Amino acid sequence: MTVQHCPPEQLALAALREPLPDDDALHLAGCELCRAEVSSLRRAVDAVAVPELAAPGPDVPPPPSVWAGIAAATGVTAAPAGAPAARVDAEPEGARVLPFRTRRRGVLLVAAAAVAGGVLGAGVTALVTGGDQPEAVAAVALDPLTDEQASGRAEVVVRGDGSRALQVQLDAPALEGEYYELWLIEPGVVDMVPLGVLRPGSQTFELPAGLDLGAYPLVDVSVEPLDGDPTHSGVSVARGELDT
Repeated sequence: MTVQHCPPEQLALAALREPLPDDDALHLAGCELCRAEVSSLRRAVDAVAVPELAAPGPDVPPPPSVWAGIAAATGVTAAPAGAPAARVDAEPEGARVLPFRTRRRGVLLVAAAAVAGGVLGAGVTALVTGGDQPEAVAAVALDPLTDEQASGRAEVVVRGDGSRALQVQLDAPALEGEYYELWLIEPGVVDMVPLGVLRPGSQTFELPAGLDLGAYPLVDVSVEPLDGDPTHSGVSVARGELDT
């Protein structure tokens, strides 16, 4: 018998903490695959929920080449107020596409686009649902690196349905123009798994199904700039190694 999973639009709503129809909510509570997909989508939601990303910025006037391109394509010679007059034969300046270093799943970009379109509600925080009383199976102190002021504790818990989560307590100063991010890293500090945006205080992060914590025992807290680059910044402020 084929299992009928939640449709993508319901998974997106669940990632935004919106209520689901009863059938989808019941399925999500018992389906590890759908919960993992929601957790992946929520990472994009949390990233966009960083105040510096969510707040509107100042208006930026378009460069003269934009109006030149419009004039060249339409034959219009008059320019709007404040814009330089454009020649009809002006060649539109091609847009330069920069490569995006992708280490994370493309579905996160879909979620971020939906959030940027106005779906996101205020006060988004990390949340894990469903399952019986979780049992702690591993814990580690997050010690500050060099002279950093961040520290905390991370604990791996297993629920009654077998799904796992990482509960994190972070004691760190608030950031301005940057944000904290949580990672699991292999001992060689090359391969890493991003878990989500981390804020000072307590948060719970869903662990990907099938992830071998023995292969990624380092729990790492980094400081990330608001530059749209999904890879690790290389600036870690706290770290600990799980005893798995």
